[in-house]
Amino acid sequence: MKAYHWALTLALAAATASCGGDDKTLPADALAVVDGATLTRSDLRRNFPAGLSADDSVKYARAYIRQWINDRMMSTIAADEIDLTEIDKMVEQYRSELIAFEYGRRMYEAHAPEISPDTIEAYYNAHGDEFVLTRPMVKGVYLKVADNAPELSAIRRLYQSEAPSDIDKLEKSALGGAVHYDYFRDRWVDWAQIESRIPYSFGPSADAFLTQRSRDLDFSQGGFTYLLFITEVLRSGQKMPLEAASPLIAERLRYAGEREYLGHLKRELLENAISDGKIAIFCELGQ
Repeated sequence: MKAYHWALTLALAAATASCGGDDKTLPADALAVVDGATLTRSDLRRNFPAGLSADDSVKYARAYIRQWINDRMMSTIAADEIDLTEIDKMVEQYRSELIAFEYGRRMYEAHAPEISPDTIEAYYNAHGDEFVLTRPMVKGVYLKVADNAPELSAIRRLYQSEAPSDIDKLEKSALGGAVHYDYFRDRWVDWAQIESRIPYSFGPSADAFLTQRSRDLDFSQGGFTYLLFITEVLRSGQKMPLEAASPLIAERLRYAGEREYLGHLKRELLENAISDGKIAIFCELGQ
């Protein structure tokens, strides 16, 4: 973190070397003034993203200063040319909507019931045809092992076995010699996660490869041996497994619950406000 602050200090110094005025009424670190508004080095520092190189930091600082000047210059000119009454109304409307949205969100978070696994499963059973895979999912085993690892021969003998004792031996061998080891026979995994780890051409269609009779791989490249054994496949277009659909269902139920809660909250607040005399309505609102 100290290195970041030191680099940022140097970058700001380089970017703002020619900035600064002689007006004694301005802050000592002033970078620009537009119609009474002042941009300082402190302002710039607070809005600086982390992780930029020294060169990129200089470019970002100069772009930020230019943008700040242009925005306020345009705003100052526009204020003399545009009727600000409508602008003020839009700002007030937007502010009211933001306040109402944030209040509703916080109230729902405070009162939202927990969505149980049973509720999710019941929804899945009733609406499962709405959850369809756009990419294959698989179960199996994947390992990446150095070609010269002494455990490689044992791993080759064990990684396709279903015997619990062999799985335990595989675990121990993999911990000692594998660079990557992922045992996912007991859960569905997005095929893209596995494919991205293996330097192998699976062809234009993942589904085509995964529906072959032989879906295991054992090959060496760049000093490493890649082992893959696929035990089960769900192709694109098939029904999504419950474990993959659960986050989507939870989000859907949460959204529906929030809408229902907010509708109830608005009616309750309206009734209370009318009862307290804070609101008077002289027309028919309907349902």
